[in-house]
Amino acid sequence: MIELNLTKKLGTKEHAFSITLDTTIQKGEFVVLYGKSGAGKTSILRLISGLLKPDDGYISYEGIPWYSSEGKVNLPPKKRDVGLVFQDYALFQNMTVKENLQFAARTAGEKSQIENLIALVELTDLKDRLPSSLSGGQQQRVALARALVQQPQILLLDEPLSALDTNIRSKLQDYILKTHRQLGLTTILVTHEWGEIHKLADRVLVIDQGRISREGKPEEIFAGHQISGKFSFPGIITAIENQDVVSVVSVKVGNQIVKVISDIDQSDDLKPGDHVMVAAKAFSPVIYKLE
Repeated sequence: MIELNLTKKLGTKEHAFSITLDTTIQKGEFVVLYGKSGAGKTSILRLISGLLKPDDGYISYEGIPWYSSEGKVNLPPKKRDVGLVFQDYALFQNMTVKENLQFAARTAGEKSQIENLIALVELTDLKDRLPSSLSGGQQQRVALARALVQQPQILLLDEPLSALDTNIRSKLQDYILKTHRQLGLTTILVTHEWGEIHKLADRVLVIDQGRISREGKPEEIFAGHQISGKFSFPGIITAIENQDVVSVVSVKVGNQIVKVISDIDQSDDLKPGDHVMVAAKAFSPVIYKLE
């Protein structure tokens, strides 16, 4: 369990704001930080990792203080049980895939797990290749494996998939979720992508000017209420065709277009470009507009 109760002033005198957090993240939870650019999401990851020092308060993991202004504790990043993955892969270009992981390993035990990690992200056949010969998705998988070399309990992800195309992004989401579950990680992800949030997150923390303005399950946050049904998936409306008494709403889900029959009254509030959730209700699909 991660306990956060802290403050940190950021920005310049003209554009200053403070991060103020008071929350708990359960062990094994997958949490997404969501909010506008500049809201403080990346800074929160840096505070947890030890790359940024709070002004006041405390950070603890499983009852062990990582930072305490009162107790004068501030563990350096290498002593915190954290792995970090950023949008920039930051791989050593003169080292192979395997050598990049070996460089991150500190002990013989960690080095012994490298082959398993390479297999976990399905890069065994590429382990002797240099990063420059890999695709963007493959390089991001190397970055993910490298973050796990030191066997952290917490994985911090700062928009690691934002530069990738839809197909590769979807596959890497699967890798991240598989890794999270198989290794029993506590994962905190920064992303703006609705589909990614719905696919991965147990809980969403909406960050606004350094504070948590709302929190809850993805469907509660973005649809404004609990979505019932045997299935639900996010998408973007591409077209709405009004017929006699119903509308046919075309929703792009991944690389596919799904057509949903909707009442004229319900579709009045919808337009192409809207982010929506399609859910089953009484055997009929229902579209919920996302905020």
